[in-house]
Amino acid sequence: MAKQMEKSSNFPKYRADGQSTFKEKNDDKFIVKYRKNFYDIKKFIVKHPGGVNTLKGLNNSDMTSRFIKAHPHSDAAMYLMKEYHITKPTQLLTTTTCKSNDYNIKDAQYEKLIVSSMEDSNNNIIDENVEHLVDWSRAMLPQIGKICKQYEQWVHKPVDRSLRLFGPWYLEMCTKTAWWVVPIFWLPVIGALIYNEMWDVLFGGNVLKILSLLFYFLLGIIFWTFLEYVLHRYLFHMSINKRSHPLLCSFHFMIHGLHHKVPFDSMRLVFPPLPGAILAIIIYAPLSMIVPQPRVILAGALFGYLCYDMMHYYLHYGDPSNRLLYHMKRYHYQHHFAHQNLGFGISTPLWDTIFNTRIHLRKLRFRLKWK
Repeated sequence: MAKQMEKSSNFPKYRADGQSTFKEKNDDKFIVKYRKNFYDIKKFIVKHPGGVNTLKGLNNSDMTSRFIKAHPHSDAAMYLMKEYHITKPTQLLTTTTCKSNDYNIKDAQYEKLIVSSMEDSNNNIIDENVEHLVDWSRAMLPQIGKICKQYEQWVHKPVDRSLRLFGPWYLEMCTKTAWWVVPIFWLPVIGALIYNEMWDVLFGGNVLKILSLLFYFLLGIIFWTFLEYVLHRYLFHMSINKRSHPLLCSFHFMIHGLHHKVPFDSMRLVFPPLPGAILAIIIYAPLSMIVPQPRVILAGALFGYLCYDMMHYYLHYGDPSNRLLYHMKRYHYQHHFAHQNLGFGISTPLWDTIFNTRIHLRKLRFRLKWK
C-alpha cells in the first residue's frame, strides 16, 4: 500500500464555527493556476459569490483539483473567470505538485484527475468569448441595437469591467448613482408625505384612525414588494430574442441588462432618483383614483423601495452576519450567476414562494465570509 500523502498546509483550516483560521498575506497579486492557465484574482476575492474563505490559501498554487471537487460552477461564473486570465507569471508556483484540499497530488495522478473530471462540463472554462461583439472603449448603449441577434447570449455573460453607457458626459453622469444619494433624496419625500397625512392624526388621540393609517402604510410596503417582483420578473427580465427590435434591446440593457453584464459596478447598483421619481408619478396617478389614503400608501411604497435599494447595494458589497441578510446575499448571487430565470425577489422571497420561482439554496459545511 502506498505511503499516505501529507496534507497540504496551503489551504485554509476551519474552526468548529466554520470560520477560516488562515490569514492571507497582503500581496499585490493573488495568482492561481487552473488547468494550464494562470489567473490573478486579487480584485475578485471580496466579490466572489462563494466568499473569501473559499479562496484563502490558494495564492501561488494550483487550484485545479480543489475546483473540480467543488460544487459545479455555472456557465456565467466560468465566463467571468476569463476576466482575470494572465500570461504565465515570471515567478512560477512554489512547487510542481498540484495542491488540493486534502493531498499533494503528483503529476501523473494530477493528469488522471483532469481526464476523469472532463464529464463535469460546468468546471471547464467556456471557450466562446463574445466580447468582440462590442467595443468596450466606446459608449455601450449605441452599440446594443447592432447586436440584437447575440444580445441575450452576450448580456448574461458577466464581466468585471467599467462600462460607459452614454457618450456625452452629462448624460453618463445621470446614469451613475452613489448609494447614499438615494436616502438623501427619498427620505425627505417620505417624511413630507407622512407629516402631511399622519401628523395631526398621531397627536389627535383617535386610536382607530392611527391604526387605519398605519395599516395603509404597511399596505404600501407590501404593495412595493409585489411591484418589485413584477417589475423584476416581467420587465427587467423580459423575453429578448433574435427577432426583438433594436430599441427593445437597448431599453432592456439600459434598465437592467447592464447590471447583469457588469454586476460589480458599485455606481450602478441603485436606481437614479430622477427616473425613480418619474416612475413613482406614473404608478401613483392611476392608483390615487382607486385606493383610499393614496398618499399614505405611497409613503409606505417609497419606504419599501428605499429599503429594497439599500438592501440591494448591501447584498453586493456587504458582509452580513445577520442570518436573514446572509441568506438573501447568497440568494441574490444565485440569481445573478446561476438561476437568472428564478429568484426575482430581493427584499423578500415571499412572492418567489407564491409564484413558484424560489431558489432553493444548498446547505454548506461552513459559513461564507465576504471580507
